[in-house]
Amino acid sequence: MDRGSVVLSSHLAGAFLNVPRHPFVPVFYRRDGERFIPWRITDGDPEAWLDAVYADDSLITEVDGVHAEDAAPEGLAGVPTSSSTAPSLMADMLDALDVNEGDEVYEAGTGTGYNAGALCFLAGDKHVTTVDRSESLTAKARLRLNAVGFDPLVIHGDGARDIRKDAMYDRIIATASVRRIPPEWLARLRTGGIMVVPLKGTLAGGMVARLTKLPDGAAVGCILHSPAAFMPLKSGPEAPAQVPTVPDGPCGDAELSARVLDDWTFSFFAQLHMPPGLVRVHGLNDDGLHVTNLYDPADGSATRIDDMPEGPPMVTSIGPRDLWKPIEDAHQLWRELHRPRREWFTIEVTVTEQIVRYTAPDGHVHCWTL
Repeated sequence: MDRGSVVLSSHLAGAFLNVPRHPFVPVFYRRDGERFIPWRITDGDPEAWLDAVYADDSLITEVDGVHAEDAAPEGLAGVPTSSSTAPSLMADMLDALDVNEGDEVYEAGTGTGYNAGALCFLAGDKHVTTVDRSESLTAKARLRLNAVGFDPLVIHGDGARDIRKDAMYDRIIATASVRRIPPEWLARLRTGGIMVVPLKGTLAGGMVARLTKLPDGAAVGCILHSPAAFMPLKSGPEAPAQVPTVPDGPCGDAELSARVLDDWTFSFFAQLHMPPGLVRVHGLNDDGLHVTNLYDPADGSATRIDDMPEGPPMVTSIGPRDLWKPIEDAHQLWRELHRPRREWFTIEVTVTEQIVRYTAPDGHVHCWTL
């Protein structure tokens, strides 16, 4: 069966044919300029609503922690914090996970519960555990899963940490992104088991890793071809870094506009060259020109890259390091390697290190530590 650009096995196709999406997203947000407006099937055109639900698109279900079901009719402005994954990406990840009847499955990021429903169909609901940090989301997902005939273990907790100490799993999947594979996931995956996890830092267009657990305790695998801009998994104490203002001062010419970081074919490679805690904030200035601010809370370095009306962009830095130069160097290397695709990279995770590798046609191996 072909669903969009994804060719599905008959087993996986059965999950999409037998688990409806609409019960899991009775209300979702549609964009209206700068605002997000809640949309229900009763809001005017039910056919258009159903078309949107079953389109191959992600559906925003929460903005700044406000679920679409709880939003005022006029909606709100803010940042999306939860969504229902586009079915083609969901299918890609489930295909890579290769779930069989009776597999013990752990899902980090319950969200709407739709992906958990597919896992229940594939493995059997008594073999599925799904976890989300939002008590509201887990409560709603539990009810909706029950309504379509599934009764998995739904836990309100930290998906990266709240795993029973006696639990072992054949399959682990995350529907939210992490910067590095949490050690608990590696520890709780059985030998021969498979893990499918989105990896993303401050940039959009991250990677999805598929790893298999080896007898020596390491997990090795590859990066899937699909870019994935999953929202980050909330884990541990939340203390978002406040990006300082970079004042005008001594500056220099940049070789590239920071808009290059919005190119998903490059952004995953750029992320490999960034410090783990690096934060990016970007937008337009009063003249409508692109501005990016980079900040590394580890040492206080901050760099601003300003597009100019004419001539090259300008770079201004404070602190011990220029944070833009490594990105320009990464872009040059990416071009020298002839813009390698995600799926040409491999990944290895052990208790002590996590490494992404690319082997060039000449046999030279490039390595980056996550």
